Amino acid sequence: MKRVITVTVINQSGVLNRVTGLLMKRQFNIESITVGHTEQPGMSKMTFIVHVEDERKIEQLVKQLQKQIDVIKVNDITDKAIVLRELALVKVISPPHVRSEMNSIIEPFRATIIDSGKNVVTYQVTGTTDKIEAFIELLKPYGIKELTRTGATAFVREQQKNQNQAPQLSILK
Repeated sequence: MKRVITVTVINQSGVLNRVTGLLMKRQFNIESITVGHTEQPGMSKMTFIVHVEDERKIEQLVKQLQKQIDVIKVNDITDKAIVLRELALVKVISPPHVRSEMNSIIEPFRATIIDSGKNVVTYQVTGTTDKIEAFIELLKPYGIKELTRTGATAFVREQQKNQNQAPQLSILK
């Protein structure tokens, strides 16, 4: 099972190493990691996607991360309503006679062309991991020359669904 963990830390040298070291000691496989500044100066947020076999291990991990000296806050946001995005840059072999065909394929993904050459086009696409995977699969037949992806970054939505509440229907007149 994949879990999404966010860790707010004081932005100091060595913090990332200590946090990932803890994950390594506990034998968590980090599938994705992003780190960036927050709205608060001197603070960064790390977003980890980890694969977990035993749910009890994740509770232990959260507790141990909270004990780290530079860690301000740890959240397992997997089961919450979240916004999660990833970025991919995809360089595709694209002779001029297939570009209009490729542009019609990428249009539903809202991808943008960020660079082009005589026989190569570079696309930028953002979205969920599933969207990025689908985008890449559609471009594979053309020949992907180079591909790079960021890790996923995420935070909790402002409005959370009440799990015990029945869905409310609203009728517009």
